Amino acid sequence: MSTPARPTNHMTASRGRERRPGLGSRLVAARWSYLLLAPAVLLVLAFVVYPLVASYPYTLYNWNGVGTPSAYVGLENFRRVAQDSFFWAAFRHTFLYVLAVVPLQLLLSLILALVLNNPKLRGRNLYRALFFSPAVTSQLVMGIVIGFIFTGISEPLSRGLQSLGLLQRGELLSLLSDPRTALWMIALVGVWHGIGYNMVYFLAALQGIPQELYEAARIDGASPRQEFFRITLPMLRAPGVVIVFLAVMGALGVFELVVALSGLGATSLLSGTEVVSTYIYRNAFGTQSANVGFASAAALFMGLLTIVLSVAQLLAYRALGVRRPGLETEVRL
Repeated sequence: MSTPARPTNHMTASRGRERRPGLGSRLVAARWSYLLLAPAVLLVLAFVVYPLVASYPYTLYNWNGVGTPSAYVGLENFRRVAQDSFFWAAFRHTFLYVLAVVPLQLLLSLILALVLNNPKLRGRNLYRALFFSPAVTSQLVMGIVIGFIFTGISEPLSRGLQSLGLLQRGELLSLLSDPRTALWMIALVGVWHGIGYNMVYFLAALQGIPQELYEAARIDGASPRQEFFRITLPMLRAPGVVIVFLAVMGALGVFELVVALSGLGATSLLSGTEVVSTYIYRNAFGTQSANVGFASAAALFMGLLTIVLSVAQLLAYRALGVRRPGLETEVRL
């Protein structure tokens, strides 16, 4: 009696392999997702991508924004931007602002999210609303009000510093016009204004962590400190990349706070608070020497930087998302 032949490894693998749906099937299955994303994509194309692409031809002209550009200068505007010390000063101020705002803002947002994610905390929804309220307040209105506050405390603060010997007798420290303090005061307000958004992002990420991991860790005798460093932080790695890059790109585009707290033109130049956004605005819409072509060349630098950051975000998210820990992750304490 003959023995039936065993299936080969190749046959077994072929039977066990699931057929991957095609691109068309996946698009049909996710049609509602694409439909819901369509308005946001259209807005980004209309107000971000199109202006970035459409501004490039203007960089080749000296043009004040009125009529049709005719004074062709080629790449002269780019050369002028590269050699303009005011542009590089604004570029430096922008990155100093980012370095001051983003780390402190993310740290405080994470701490608040950890505290407000505690189900035993009474009134946590009220606290969430209070901490989020600055994020929905107009930056211009908030900047004007805080400007009055800073102006009011400048004189008593100066007297206190004089008594400590940190200021000379009769010297007045103006927090929003002194180059030593103006940019850092704006950064402080920027931290307070954006802390609510990042708190909500971290709250969403924390609530997405499976509670089974914490329960298993407590059974094994893990301390709260071990739970934070061995479970919470690793699970926040992938969403944390997105939160960091959103915070960086938001800080790079700071404009309203600088205008409200320090002004435009000579005031921001003297106080050392001019950033790239106000530099572009001043050169494009200045009453004396408006040059949309020159401002477009400067804006292209920031546009390219934003694109580089977006690509870096995508690559980092994909790289970290593949190794993102899940329920199958072994928690070692």
